[in-house]
Amino acid sequence: MLALTTLGAVVPGTPASAAAFPAADDAETDLYLVTLEGPGTAGRDAAGDDLPGWWREVEMRVARERALDAVEAPAPLYTWTTALHGVAVELDAEQAEALAEQPGVALVERDALRPLAAAPTRTPAGAAAPAAGAAASSRGGAGTVIGVVDTGLAPESRAFAAAPGLGRMPAGFRGSCAEEQGAGAVACTSKVVAAQWFVAGFGEENLRSAAVLSARDTDGHGTQAASIAAGNADVAVRDGQQELGTFSGQAPRARLAVYKACWSAPDPVDDGCSSADLVSAVDRATRDGVDVLNLSVGGSGRLDTLERALLGAAEADVVVVAAAGNDGARATVGHVGPWVTTVGAASSPARRGDVVATAGGPRLTGAMVSTRAVGPAPAVLAAAVRTPGATPRQARTCAPGSLDAARTSGRVVVCERGGGVGRVEKSRTVRLADGVGMVLVNERPGSVAEDLHAVPTVHLDRADGERLLAWLRRTSPAEARLRLLPRAGAVEARRGVTRWSARGSADGTAVKPDLVAAGTGILAALPPDDDGAAWGFVSGTSAAAARTAGAAAVVRSARPELSAAQVRSALATTAAPMPGAGVLDAGSGVLRPDQALAPGLVHDVDPGDYRAWLEEQPRDRAGTDLNSPSVRLAGTRGGRAQERTVTNLGRRTFYYSSRVEGLRGSVRVTPAALALAPGESATYRVERVGPAPRRPDDGWVVWRGARGSVTRVPVLVGR
Repeated sequence: MLALTTLGAVVPGTPASAAAFPAADDAETDLYLVTLEGPGTAGRDAAGDDLPGWWREVEMRVARERALDAVEAPAPLYTWTTALHGVAVELDAEQAEALAEQPGVALVERDALRPLAAAPTRTPAGAAAPAAGAAASSRGGAGTVIGVVDTGLAPESRAFAAAPGLGRMPAGFRGSCAEEQGAGAVACTSKVVAAQWFVAGFGEENLRSAAVLSARDTDGHGTQAASIAAGNADVAVRDGQQELGTFSGQAPRARLAVYKACWSAPDPVDDGCSSADLVSAVDRATRDGVDVLNLSVGGSGRLDTLERALLGAAEADVVVVAAAGNDGARATVGHVGPWVTTVGAASSPARRGDVVATAGGPRLTGAMVSTRAVGPAPAVLAAAVRTPGATPRQARTCAPGSLDAARTSGRVVVCERGGGVGRVEKSRTVRLADGVGMVLVNERPGSVAEDLHAVPTVHLDRADGERLLAWLRRTSPAEARLRLLPRAGAVEARRGVTRWSARGSADGTAVKPDLVAAGTGILAALPPDDDGAAWGFVSGTSAAAARTAGAAAVVRSARPELSAAQVRSALATTAAPMPGAGVLDAGSGVLRPDQALAPGLVHDVDPGDYRAWLEEQPRDRAGTDLNSPSVRLAGTRGGRAQERTVTNLGRRTFYYSSRVEGLRGSVRVTPAALALAPGESATYRVERVGPAPRRPDDGWVVWRGARGSVTRVPVLVGR
């Protein structure tokens, strides 16, 4: 069935004449992505095609050449054969429209630039997580390879050093590192087992001058994602003179395969990832044989070329994890294929510290990262130690050069937020004036944030800040102590879906997102800056996706007998409920990596069923009853009822009872209970009772096992 795109909008099943490409000068060409009918070699293998591999390659080459020759197209820029059967080729508008009409052509769309799902930063954009990552196990992920499609990798970070305990290299892995030499090269090690780069779609002529034509990361985003997913365990984190504890990725014993497909331009607004480069990276990662594929890149929200390439990866038994996107209510999730685990962002717990004023002064709690306590030490208002040339406002806000070192040395300085001075810049001013600590107070209502400060720092909100300022103004001399609270008291649960995490659509073809994971203020490795700092925070669905990809590797390592679809089910259905968040906000709930190791019941999907589901999308009738770990009852697709099959992964016979939660209307589950022997499967039916709701309704079917296992299945009921 033909599908044609115009200005990025997919028009499935529409004749080409009804959806013309934008008018263009005959001599003007653009890069187009062309998908031919049928799967790549990965999909043919999944379908049990017994033709020799060389013959399949011949078939695909003949089909490509026939279609391209028919419109007198030039040689393709990229050719895809594993995850996708297609090409990227320069065409004018007339050629593109004619190509879309050719027999055997499934989809033609213009190349597009996609954003990363977070902006790398050395300070967090909101609440922050503890200074160290939380791995499910110090040996988690051994024997697996996580493919990261992003901005590359800074391999000199200790998070990626060669380490023992990685397990055997997977027998089917065929990746390698690019052959370029010199300072920009990324060499393979026992930890980094593949490093490739793709730039033809973005264009070398569009790169900023500092860009490196290799898999090396000069941006930071890819290094962050890779470290969150698979950074080594127990890596000491040091920023300047501060010891910040230790760091571990989610799957610290997993190996990394890096595919650089995202680039920086002279103007940051033009940064991003060409769809053609992304598809090429996915195709290569699938051919290399990664176990998990992480894509912390925004999607189009349609079943486009990239989503079809990710289908090919899933057909090769790869667990595909992708970021939902950071556009919040302005856009729906970016990766809508049911073969993708699409991850939104939940707010993270925060690490807290105390400001303890002596002589009966207040004890106040705020955000703090440093593990080094300060004091008791003399405490002073920044305005009281200003240099002669600084204004009171500059000194209060600790502007560069505003503090007198002779009066600041050895003191804890209280700085006010604002003044056009960055939070970290304020602590740098204190350090340069020989201060030993800083208390940062908000001038106006607002959040507090954990930053990698130049000196140990506690950030107080406005109310507590005013209490401290008032105490200092009436107390002389004054002393204070700064200390990080013990972990048991330091982490405050502020769980909720972030306002900027993209939501699902009630009209979508699949229930999305699948789940959410911690995505605010996550500490991660970075390429070293001029001062040698190599750590920073990231906030975004990119961090949440990377954490989930690491969790997938841990499950694959511990349960190698599980298929990729079963791992997807285990991740989603063991998620924890999130109060106040619906299915379109949080999917199944919040990722729980440890519980995913023992999921109880799982939903499996034959890889061939995904393609059957895709091929039925343009048809306005009930589609394939895909055995995904979610249920959508709406319109003709799905209708009043859907069936799902679950399998007991336990080692004993267990009894499972069902319960419907959250739905306003009535949904019936039959049978209401199941008794399953080890490895046994059974089918249950989810049925809407009564008329369709006037507005979308959602909730969960929850299966509880006799030994405490919980399987949460999101249900969306539409009109």
